[in-house]
Amino acid sequence: MWKIVVGFLVIAGLAIFLLNKGGDIDMGGEKHGALPAAAPLVSAVALTAIPRA
Repeated sequence: MWKIVVGFLVIAGLAIFLLNKGGDIDMGGEKHGALPAAAPLVSAVALTAIPRA
């Protein structure tokens, strides 16, 4: 029985370590129709940067 507990703790610790080391991980689930937050800003900047004749 104690081997199961130790095995679980090792695997859980490894999973937490890998999730923390992975960087920006979104565990929020599926995003339907959501655009990245920077997308409107980038398009607005691109439109204003176009020189008009």
